[in-house]
Amino acid sequence: MTKNSNAEAAIRCVNLTRYYGEVKALDSLNLTVPKGSIFGFLGRNGAGKTTTMRLLTGLAHPTSGSAWIAGVETTNGNAAAGYQFGYLPQQPVFYGWMRAWEYLDYVGRLYKMPAGLRKNRINEVLGKVNLIDAKKRKIAGFSGGMKQRLGIAQAILHEPKVLLLDEPTSALDPAGRYEVLDWIKNLNGETTVFLSSHILGDIERICDQIAILHNGKLVRSGDRETILSDYAVNAVDIEVDPISEPALSDVAKRLAALPWVEQTLIDHRSVRVMVSDIQTGKMNLMQAIQDMNLSIARVEWVRPSLEQVFLELSE
Repeated sequence: MTKNSNAEAAIRCVNLTRYYGEVKALDSLNLTVPKGSIFGFLGRNGAGKTTTMRLLTGLAHPTSGSAWIAGVETTNGNAAAGYQFGYLPQQPVFYGWMRAWEYLDYVGRLYKMPAGLRKNRINEVLGKVNLIDAKKRKIAGFSGGMKQRLGIAQAILHEPKVLLLDEPTSALDPAGRYEVLDWIKNLNGETTVFLSSHILGDIERICDQIAILHNGKLVRSGDRETILSDYAVNAVDIEVDPISEPALSDVAKRLAALPWVEQTLIDHRSVRVMVSDIQTGKMNLMQAIQDMNLSIARVEWVRPSLEQVFLELSE
């Protein structure tokens, strides 16, 4: 593994492995996270997600293999690696007697941030996570959601190149989840986000890249849209411009008579066409529509949800 190849990725793992006793928690993970991506890291409980996070951050040491963040190795005990990333653990722990601004000031001092910059960034990040009005309150009185927001604030305080977020919305109510996810989505490639979550709807909403772990092994990784399209079902929805119900029924019957169509179903102004083979359907569908002189509003091949793909790959 060359230095240049590591520098080209926000995160790179090479044969990253971790045993706990005789249990292999992570099995030769080879993973590349592109710069500027919002990367969803998925897996059932016990799949190895948190182990991976701990190895990446240096909180645990690999049995074998290595990992780099922003071109700096994080698995060799290099203390300087911590400046490359911000980390929000699944269950962040705070000093309850501290006030929010005091805790962030403490974190800023650990990163050796100058006093002026530290003060400005504290106010900035508290504003971003909607805690500016609680900056002088003691953390012991914070709700679970407020603590999660404070955890995000400390993770971004030093403006890291990469954010490692382990279940960042787990303690948030729906409004708080929406707000945090919207903030992550609007990073616009400025910061790479490596996001572990069991809320698959959150991953599908904001992540452009995903990886799926199962029993410590990587089973799929890559562009989210490409992965979803690979698991497309043999169905297409055809929405036609307003026509009478008998005319729509006639369309469904004519399509059902085609040799490569298995079944048709009518739903309001749409006809769902189940085909025997996706490629045959894609090659012949538009010609069939043209032959019937239909005015089409929408043609969309049905694809599974991320949850369906995840369940199939992690059985």
